[in-house]
Amino acid sequence: MVDYIAICKDRTTSAMDSFFHVLSFVPADKLTWKPAPTAKSALEIVAHCAGHSGAFASVIRAGKFPATVEEFIGPIQAATQSITTLEQAETMLRKGIADTIAALDTVQPEQVGSTMEVPVLGDTPFNFLLALPARHLESHEAQIDYLQTCWGDLEVHF
Repeated sequence: MVDYIAICKDRTTSAMDSFFHVLSFVPADKLTWKPAPTAKSALEIVAHCAGHSGAFASVIRAGKFPATVEEFIGPIQAATQSITTLEQAETMLRKGIADTIAALDTVQPEQVGSTMEVPVLGDTPFNFLLALPARHLESHEAQIDYLQTCWGDLEVHF
């Protein structure tokens, strides 16, 4: 039998490692650079991921999603807005992923195939939420890749 939790843990850890690897190629003078006023900088992307990492851990640990989107987003926004340096973002993201891995360790096998009610999404497979921390980092790593091409770094960093 496939150990879905082990796969999620490995994928999340690998996604974080890859995310930080790609981030390491962002020059210090480009950390806050944006291609447009409404776009996110690399630092804002890392802060976004850091804020969400703790929220994912909370949902997995609780085995349920907060009753409203606002209950979920509020702590994320507070955490994200508290970040002003790359070091703060990295520390928060690493802690959030460590908390996520610990939360995954608490998931019971019967939960993997269950569903939970998620505002906006409705009845959602729990295994979707178990894989979300890795998917989230992977998608935002691609955004950092894109930013690098905007300032002329066309090297593949993986």
